[in-house]
Amino acid sequence: MKKFFQLLAVACLVSTVTLAQEPKSAAKGVTYGEKITKKGAIPVTQLTQKMGANETLTTKISGKVLEVCTSKGCWIKLENGTNDPIRVTFKDYAFFMPKDLVGKTVALDGFSKKTVTPVAELKHFAEDAGKSKEEIAKITAPKNEIKYEAKGVLVL
Repeated sequence: MKKFFQLLAVACLVSTVTLAQEPKSAAKGVTYGEKITKKGAIPVTQLTQKMGANETLTTKISGKVLEVCTSKGCWIKLENGTNDPIRVTFKDYAFFMPKDLVGKTVALDGFSKKTVTPVAELKHFAEDAGKSKEEIAKITAPKNEIKYEAKGVLVL
């Protein structure tokens, strides 16, 4: 019986990874993840101010995509009016973004969280972004940042 449950767990994992494959193209009006609308979305440039002293905030945001994970679209970065773009990941790693999303505007529904990102994770993200070994080696300190986890993304 124990082997049956182990095999079942492996089958579920394989099917989840198979179903959550990288999308092919980012077309206007397409939703990834949960179906959402842009109604009530604040510009990502206002997110830090809207969060204030709160450690987390559930809200919709909208913004221009600056970068997509080159590995398989497992995260994106949104322009926020500073030199420090907002990194967006996707709830339960259940969906990915197409690589041609760069330069397009999106609306997202989810939550933001103030966090300290460790060096190892920053280096991993740099590898995903296709950065050179020299650029990755320059990452030596953790980073205070706001991360956003989206349950749904709408291409505008």
